[in-house]
Amino acid sequence: MTELLSDDEISARIPSGWERDGDEIVRVYEFEDYLAGVAFASEVGEIADEEFHHPEMTIRYDEVEVRLTSHEEGGITDKDVDMAEQFDDLR
Repeated sequence: MTELLSDDEISARIPSGWERDGDEIVRVYEFEDYLAGVAFASEVGEIADEEFHHPEMTIRYDEVEVRLTSHEEGGITDKDVDMAEQFDDLR
């Protein structure tokens, strides 16, 4: 089981472009069109499945919102920050 990060650790480690929303970290990625966002969401899904750590995603016409939290631990952990960095690397 992974340890929850403290508020200070989250503030220090949250990647640029991500925001904290309660027990989640959130980022909205913008795209030229719907299919580009769908392709990105598919890539995120592949990484998430490999890592067995699945974000909540909302696909809109020209953006994809990604939310990460560690449900079993009840908040934000190293795993969430690591996954956020991996998703950023796709862009």
